[in-house]
Amino acid sequence: MNLLKKPYLIAIDGPAGSGKGTIAKIISKKLNLNYLDSGAIYRVIALGALQEKISLDNVIELLVFIRRVNIEFIDGQTSLNQTNVSEQIRLEEVSKAASIIAKHPELRKEILDFQRQFLYGAGLVAEGRDMTTVVFPNADLKIYLDASVEERAKRRYKQLIVKGKDVNITRLTKEIIDRDKQDKERKHSPLLKSADSIILNTDHFNIDQVTKKILELISEYVKKKS
Repeated sequence: MNLLKKPYLIAIDGPAGSGKGTIAKIISKKLNLNYLDSGAIYRVIALGALQEKISLDNVIELLVFIRRVNIEFIDGQTSLNQTNVSEQIRLEEVSKAASIIAKHPELRKEILDFQRQFLYGAGLVAEGRDMTTVVFPNADLKIYLDASVEERAKRRYKQLIVKGKDVNITRLTKEIIDRDKQDKERKHSPLLKSADSIILNTDHFNIDQVTKKILELISEYVKKKS
């Protein structure tokens, strides 16, 4: 599909489990745009910090670490110092560590330029928690994907069961509530609904339906600008 005639920037924010990662990947492929999973950057840093036993609260050591390591995202794979860590960064322990280091403003500032480097060529679909408010405030289209805590817990439960994990839906629900609180209440770059974002609740829609809706929004925007 080629709706776009210029570099185009789509920014998608939303809480954990709202579907933003899956949707952003699909949209980027359909429109032949670059894709940025901003959360993966924090996960890679968190993984490296855990491996090297760096305190997640030691900002100075974390900054030294990210300035000397090589992080790459190529063909859907994530590497840390030429080692594929795509599976490792999805571990629950890494996810929790990523949420902790994401609170540090110095760290967020350090990787800001790295995130913005993904905007080149035909354009970019960027997803995270501060894409529309901090990283790409001038995005052509801003979307906030939302879903209830209960729905997000169900989705996570199904994902983990498929992977053969022994999980508890009550524990997952509490973890999501805690993560939401941490993301929304952190002092720097909290998860917010920007005033000009289009809010889409995905509770009662599947992936195909949400994808279709976003492609329609893009088409409408392009028509207005042409």
